[in-house]
Amino acid sequence: MSVLNALNRALSVIFFLCYFYQLVYLIIPLIKRDRPHLPEVLHRYAVLIAARNEEAVIGNLIESIKAQDYPEELVSVFVVADNCDDGTAAAASKAGATVFERFDKVHVGKGYALDYLLRRIELERGDVFDGYFVFDADNLLSPGYITAMNRQFSDGHRVVTSYRNSKNFGDNWISAGYALWFLRDAEYLNHARALVGSSAVVSGTGFLVSREIIARNGGWPFHTLTEDTEFTADCMARGDRIGYAPDAELFDEQPVKFSQSWRQRMRWSRGFLQVFRLYGGRLISGAIRGSFSCFDMVMSIMPAIVLACLGILVNGMGSLMTLLSGGTFLEVLLPAARSLMGTYLFMLVLGALTTAKEWRHIRTSALKKLLYTLTFPVFMLTYIPISIAAIFRKVEWKPIEHKVSLSIRDLT
Repeated sequence: MSVLNALNRALSVIFFLCYFYQLVYLIIPLIKRDRPHLPEVLHRYAVLIAARNEEAVIGNLIESIKAQDYPEELVSVFVVADNCDDGTAAAASKAGATVFERFDKVHVGKGYALDYLLRRIELERGDVFDGYFVFDADNLLSPGYITAMNRQFSDGHRVVTSYRNSKNFGDNWISAGYALWFLRDAEYLNHARALVGSSAVVSGTGFLVSREIIARNGGWPFHTLTEDTEFTADCMARGDRIGYAPDAELFDEQPVKFSQSWRQRMRWSRGFLQVFRLYGGRLISGAIRGSFSCFDMVMSIMPAIVLACLGILVNGMGSLMTLLSGGTFLEVLLPAARSLMGTYLFMLVLGALTTAKEWRHIRTSALKKLLYTLTFPVFMLTYIPISIAAIFRKVEWKPIEHKVSLSIRDLT
């Protein structure tokens, strides 16, 4: 048991060394202020929405775009109805978007749909947009969203991401787990990164990309299971610093079924492995040359999975040796219980800090805010079996069904 305890302590030290800087991030938003903006320039934007069977929600997103306080004539909305067999195309067209339908059962996924949409826009409109927003069909935008993003764009950032909130936090412990993690990403990671001059990370939806970067990339060539993480890794490896707009608030819908959550997060975990295989060498090289953003990206996509698997392997072997040498099940269970409790308490602190800091942004009752803070660590612990399963099982992209049909007026 002494050897097992020593190995567990070593893994704990490695984990601490890898992620200590994220503990420092917790205090950065409390002690630093956002930098003043440069004079604002009004830019012309295209909004890109890749939608698959999103008839129930896409009209509300387009309505929230049309309701922006940014000049409407400078914003054009484009939708690719991707392999749809419902009324998504008609609903998007009725709401005021330019719609293209795509049917391709071989090249499946958001990355392919975005690339198709960009090529259609270039063919029919030419090179007239300064930047491109990317949203999912279930998103909703606060009225000042584009104005806030444009301020960061005017500051010189060629990629900008935003504050990601949830429109169904209070549905159950699963949707709340997602929502708290994204709020934590926004305030204690991306905001802190921006404040210290590092690069933010694009998370799925709600970001802005300049025309120059789209042209440099030849469209949208990112087709792993986590195309957003792949895009971010590419930006980091090239030295692009992604900006963050803390006052650009976006709402999206989170899964409520554990089966959906398992499938989605397994795709994310497998996608991280794909991205590390493609970009790991360049990111590590960048980190060695002094790029903190590259180091931060490596820490975001790889060590946690490796250390979790090593911890399970080490403890599994140690437990087997203990039992074979005459030990009791209690001797086996106690170290595992202590490890789980330590992880639970650590995640509870993260969840509680996020809930307290973002209290007014969370749209649900006070009781549910407190209850789902307690269940947040359980949600995060389920990542362990999900990450392990992602290594060994075949993972494919599958759409998540969205049913929460709210307008932005219901949330503001």
